[in-house]
Amino acid sequence: MRHLIVGAGPAGVIAAEQLRGLDPQAQITLLSGEAEPPYSRMAIPYLLSGKVGEAGTHLRAGDDHFAQADIELITGRRAEGLDAGGRQVRLEGGGSLDFDTLLIATGASPWVPPIEGLGGRRVNACWTLEDARRILSAVQDGSRVAMIGAGFIGSILIDALGQKKLELTVIEAEDRMVPRMMDVDGGAIIKAHCESRGVRVLTSTRVERVEGSDGEGPMTLALSDGQNIEADLIVTATGVRPNVGFVEGSGMKLAPADATGQGGIVVDDRMQTSLPNIYAAGDAAAGLDFSFQHRAVHGIQPTAADHARIAALNMAGKEAHYRGSLSMNVVETLGLTHYTFGRFQGIEGGQSARAADAASKSYLRLEFSEGRLIGAIVVGAFEQVGILRGLIQSQIDLGAWIERLQQKPRRIVEAYLDATGLGLTPPMLSASTGSGV
Repeated sequence: MRHLIVGAGPAGVIAAEQLRGLDPQAQITLLSGEAEPPYSRMAIPYLLSGKVGEAGTHLRAGDDHFAQADIELITGRRAEGLDAGGRQVRLEGGGSLDFDTLLIATGASPWVPPIEGLGGRRVNACWTLEDARRILSAVQDGSRVAMIGAGFIGSILIDALGQKKLELTVIEAEDRMVPRMMDVDGGAIIKAHCESRGVRVLTSTRVERVEGSDGEGPMTLALSDGQNIEADLIVTATGVRPNVGFVEGSGMKLAPADATGQGGIVVDDRMQTSLPNIYAAGDAAAGLDFSFQHRAVHGIQPTAADHARIAALNMAGKEAHYRGSLSMNVVETLGLTHYTFGRFQGIEGGQSARAADAASKSYLRLEFSEGRLIGAIVVGAFEQVGILRGLIQSQIDLGAWIERLQQKPRRIVEAYLDATGLGLTPPMLSASTGSGV
């Protein structure tokens, strides 16, 4: 059996290793488009901040890890096309790879908005190790850095760049930071926190034009509010889109395009695509969303890992089904942690509970429907986030607790213990019934 995995991020690596355990005699090939050892993009901010070196971003230690596992690792070669009927993946620059089963784990690439002048050599995304190297070589103490975008990726990069001695300005087109993760109240607390740490944050502001991105002097960003700002480096953090271009023309079903112009590969509960013996996982896959019960690209590493395990089992002939991934995000921005789970914006006819304390940079929002927790937003310290996730995924009926939680949302721990029959203990109560948010 020939198992081919295109993409050597977390999904690809986990699938390759699991396949080796499930199918000891199989030929397993792991194809990477980058000339790097397999690494985690989520570790790149730690590289920027100086917390780890490049080796600390690698998914596996040791140059011979994959050879020792009898997994053929091919780096620096990208997939160019797919012949599903002939079971071949064509490579850029010539050549092809044959397969009996194929896993597409090609991840995503940065999407850059069509802004005039936003394309010179001093404009960088921060998505690859090579991007990180360019940024590190371009900045020094006192450098003026403009970041376009304050979403999930932007918030992570603020945490990394904000720890350096830079003049950092963040420009977000929406009316709040992390607009796809936060409501107005949560976004406002995160913005105030960043500003208190010396980061300039401009929301409801668009970059309309960039001048000098290929020159030597300062660049100028013309903003929608009429002001101009100067920068020595521009970092874009405006979203990503799945790397699925190489399957064009194969007949594979794709999800509808989003604002970035490209959807992911539609998979069933076995992680199989619309084509037999071809699977997809991670940021390239539009898999089942637990909360919404539709197909969506989640773009988070835990989901990629779950996808990979289910795909590998089915590729090895072991029937396995996926119940769907919970949409969730966890980000730390300059010491302030914020989380979202499930349907955190609520649904029509549902109930909501909110409590905020700007002084302590704390915010909690709970969303309910038919007696069950369906979504949550947390900003700041909250030790029981695991309980929130568990309640959403288990769909435990909270009954009469809903009304109490609308008055005091932090009693969610008591509600959980009561609803599950676990009982109340003084230590648990003391962490959940204080006078704070």
